[in-house]
Amino acid sequence: TMRLISGILAGQDFETTLAGDESLSKRPMDRIIEPLTLMGADISSINNNGCAPLKLKGKKLKSIKYKTKIASAQVKSCILLAGLYADGYTIVEEPFQSRDHTERMLEYFGADIKIDGRITSIKSGRVLEGKKIQIPGDISSAAFFIVLALLLKGSELTLKSIGINPTRRKIVDLLIKMGADIKIENEKKLFEPICDLKINASNLRGVKITEEEVPRIIDEIPILCVAAAQAEGVTEIRGVQELRVKETDRVFSMVDNLKRLGVDISSKNNNIAIKGRKKRFSTKSGTVLESYGDHRTAMAMCVGAAASDASCRICDIDCINTSFPEFFDIFNYVRR
Repeated sequence: TMRLISGILAGQDFETTLAGDESLSKRPMDRIIEPLTLMGADISSINNNGCAPLKLKGKKLKSIKYKTKIASAQVKSCILLAGLYADGYTIVEEPFQSRDHTERMLEYFGADIKIDGRITSIKSGRVLEGKKIQIPGDISSAAFFIVLALLLKGSELTLKSIGINPTRRKIVDLLIKMGADIKIENEKKLFEPICDLKINASNLRGVKITEEEVPRIIDEIPILCVAAAQAEGVTEIRGVQELRVKETDRVFSMVDNLKRLGVDISSKNNNIAIKGRKKRFSTKSGTVLESYGDHRTAMAMCVGAAASDASCRICDIDCINTSFPEFFDIFNYVRR
């Protein structure tokens, strides 16, 4: 939210300070400071460390053509939203295609936006029109229950009205490639396509995941690691450096926790390798797992604990409220 709203505030005629909690204040903001400065905005890191809090004074913006260093939907969206207040066409080019929710929403509201693969351009001047929006179920949140059902023997689960956006469905496609019994039903073509997902417990096998695929599963990698740990063979995930600058270093948190569950997992040069096995995690009763203050790590380890052969204790789970306050209500219901 901080990255996206900065793009809007960059074009306003007032000054704003954006601050966050301890976790958010460690997230890199240079990646939006640079393009917004090029567009003419007066934006800076108050502590001169490239992180929040940010001080931003909006100005009349100019359009730019900008190549992002990483494939990031947040950086792209920030620039596109700033482009609504700039003269001419603002163009963003990514090294790999990232999620396109912002582009779809802007187009739906009537923005002058053009999309050509990894290149997106937007022109200011067109009045946006409010419309009714149907928000689909979040596939990143659904992924925890998809993997839970896949790993627990005899499970059957149906998830209704889940977003199946082509730039977000990669987690489903990869799990199917791993041998998951997942059926896509009742697909509807809205501005964000939705569907029902029917999942049955499955025997999984390892896969190789490329750096180009990572931006489209960036939020699902923690739970994908749990799935890979109970898949036959080796799973390799390459180019996961962006995971190191989330709420925590998710590469470290997943390697550390899965090792505690007896998994053969390692990371080297921003790649993860997991040697899976088709049996429940072998743990001692009372094994302690750490969330490291990260909601996705915490939820992934809840699934891992449910698929272990002994009880586990997961520390600092309040962070789950960051994105999914109803998680345990649904988790406990599904586990019945």
